[in-house]
Amino acid sequence: MSLNSINPATGQVLKSFPDHSDAAVDTALAKAEATWQTYRRTSFRQRAVCLLAAAKQLETRKREYAAVATAEMGKTLESAVAEIEKCASVCRYYAEHGEAFLQDEALASDAERSFVRHLPLGPVLAVMPWNFPFWQVFRFAAPALMAGNVGLLKHASNVPQCALLIEKIFAEAGFPEGCFQTLLVGSDKIADIIADERVRAVTLTGSEGAGRAVAEAAGKAIKPSLLELGGSDPFIVMPGANLDAALDAAVRGRILNNGQSCIAAKRFILHRDIYVQFVEQFVERFEALTVGDPTHAATDVGPLATAQGRDDVDELVQQSLSAGAECLTGAQVIDGAGYYYQPGVIAQVPESAPAYSEEVFGPVAMVFSADNLEAAIELGNATRFGLGSAIFTNDEREIEYAINELQAGATFVNAMVASDPRLPFGGVKASGYGRELARDGLLEFVNRKTVSVG
Repeated sequence: MSLNSINPATGQVLKSFPDHSDAAVDTALAKAEATWQTYRRTSFRQRAVCLLAAAKQLETRKREYAAVATAEMGKTLESAVAEIEKCASVCRYYAEHGEAFLQDEALASDAERSFVRHLPLGPVLAVMPWNFPFWQVFRFAAPALMAGNVGLLKHASNVPQCALLIEKIFAEAGFPEGCFQTLLVGSDKIADIIADERVRAVTLTGSEGAGRAVAEAAGKAIKPSLLELGGSDPFIVMPGANLDAALDAAVRGRILNNGQSCIAAKRFILHRDIYVQFVEQFVERFEALTVGDPTHAATDVGPLATAQGRDDVDELVQQSLSAGAECLTGAQVIDGAGYYYQPGVIAQVPESAPAYSEEVFGPVAMVFSADNLEAAIELGNATRFGLGSAIFTNDEREIEYAINELQAGATFVNAMVASDPRLPFGGVKASGYGRELARDGLLEFVNRKTVSVG
């Protein structure tokens, strides 16, 4: 078996990589365990120095690394550069704040002294997706390494070059050999790796199905797990909002990463009083988008990452149209080489249509009308997902109501949903559990050991 790196802009194979054998995986696990036994005793300062070196390397060679991401999964080159810059920022964030986050926490008790100490767990397996092939990995790796854990990466099979490059970045930054290793294996190997006693925890960003499989394997092995899964994020616009700002955020939020983002705005729920005006301008802006070669600066939307991904989006759209939805513009496969899909807007989506509540992982927006805020939020919650949510309004009562009532891991007010190293990130319901980033992300994979001194 081999892992193929395919350029989605052309459909051509760039490189092929043989799978790691069972023996090679076993060697990697043994190395991870041995390295952790010494690495866990290193100082916070030593770890921070390596993270800062990784950040500097990312910043210095960002266009080189970005070109690899664009070639393997099709994101525009400028967005890939921004992704690499964000990876540098998360390394700097934990280098600068990790030690303070992990300081002993003094607690009151009957003992002379009692506190919580934060100790690393050991090798952590990260099962990561292709859509942000660098960022998704670094937002796990930076806090994990700062905490004294070591990382094992099972990346998506279509981005092996990114996976190997990330391992190289950490090695060149000065982390000890075995601190971060890439495993070139298929998804059929994940359960066995989780079951191995040398692996102490697992984190996954990916589909709902993949999340269920990893959670089952981790539960069976009684190991901590963190899941960041899909989303069908509502984007609510009320009459008091700044419509130009809302439109700007709506378009950017939907076409981010060629529409392939778990926190992309997907369902646009508009108050009836501004529905017609908003939709007219929304459609105009979608029709003005430039679809094409992701390496060109003028391109707004590149290809979808895989042929299967493009076909899945189109099937979901066609099923929804057959169920009664109305296509206002685009939303169709673009003929020719590469996995291109015309950005589109669909309306009048009935509850029986899959686009009503399922995640559309491509540049297609669903627009809905609501009579009031209560109805808008009811519609926003009418999905099993609960990752991000956004509301545009200048009414404080509406803001407070939305914060309390939207069932999501995050609510952004007058801004599109985005991940930030300084803010906890994660979802509820079928969008997963646990939190990445900020102090929360650092504490996910540590032993919060209670210490009581009499």
